[in-house]
Amino acid sequence: MHFAQLLPLFTGLAVATTLPRQASSGCTKPAKRVEFRTLDAALRKEYTDAVICLTEKPSSIGLKTSLYDDFTYVHTHLNNDIHYVAQFLPWHRYFTYLYHKQLQACGYTGPMVYWDWTLDVKDVAGSDFWDPVSGVGGNGGDKIEKTSDGREWKCLVDGPFKDIRPAYSRGIAAEHCLSRDFFDGQNRPGTMRASGYTPEVIAEMNKLPDFESFEFRLENVPHGSIHSAVGGQMGDLGPSSSPNDPIFFMHHGQVDRLWALWQQQDPEARLKDYAGIRERLMTPGGNATADDNSTQAEIPNPRATLTDMMPFMGLAGAEDLTVSDVMDTTNEKLCYTY
Repeated sequence: MHFAQLLPLFTGLAVATTLPRQASSGCTKPAKRVEFRTLDAALRKEYTDAVICLTEKPSSIGLKTSLYDDFTYVHTHLNNDIHYVAQFLPWHRYFTYLYHKQLQACGYTGPMVYWDWTLDVKDVAGSDFWDPVSGVGGNGGDKIEKTSDGREWKCLVDGPFKDIRPAYSRGIAAEHCLSRDFFDGQNRPGTMRASGYTPEVIAEMNKLPDFESFEFRLENVPHGSIHSAVGGQMGDLGPSSSPNDPIFFMHHGQVDRLWALWQQQDPEARLKDYAGIRERLMTPGGNATADDNSTQAEIPNPRATLTDMMPFMGLAGAEDLTVSDVMDTTNEKLCYTY
């Protein structure tokens, strides 16, 4: 697939994209986010240069590493608060928004981008998304680096990000090369798990009637399939240091896009539709127990509400927000659309 051949949105998304959407009164000109490959060459270069710029800026949260590494550090340390819980979608929505703001501070003048992986399902590993010049660079090569935590990384050999050296591995200070390890049938069997994010899968997901079922499907199937398929830093889950790879933010731009399009199918209801568990209690069964007058009383995972606070640890100067602050991408705070 070439940049000029990008397909229109698939049928499964058509209903969502044709509904009118009026921005809030404080957001008169929402920015329109776009697929990375629709940027012209100059803006793509501006984007990738801004990513490199983040590696040269000091930490915003008092670490000895870079602003670039702040994103991984925060994501890793909040791992259990932001995955497999209701906050997964709203938290990552604002996380990606903050990243775009820092790219702008580094000179990027374009919109935030997403990677629409549904366009690539017929040959994900062969997609022009991985082009070393016009794209994000490809798979890891033969060079292997071993970090102090005993892990091995297949280092990138081309592309604009090949010289980035992330500072953290699963929250541990362990500088290493940027790595990808495609699940492509070469060194690892598979077809980039493409069955998890086909247009048909997305169309079926879009039929789900409520946030809780939609979020569960989106996080576990297309979202998880891409992380696993790309491997390397992107497949580094538990706790997740996947923001080490800059494509993390393009991937989560697409995840956010799918949620926003689902919301737009019924904005009156879905801009307030939020449910699930607030946190995962750390026991094998998912619940905790507490002694209650010498008997064991089960404590269920607490339920999520729109007033729940989302922590960001001061990342890039950000304050903690409520979930309701980011439910609508066209509100005054976010002011963007797809």
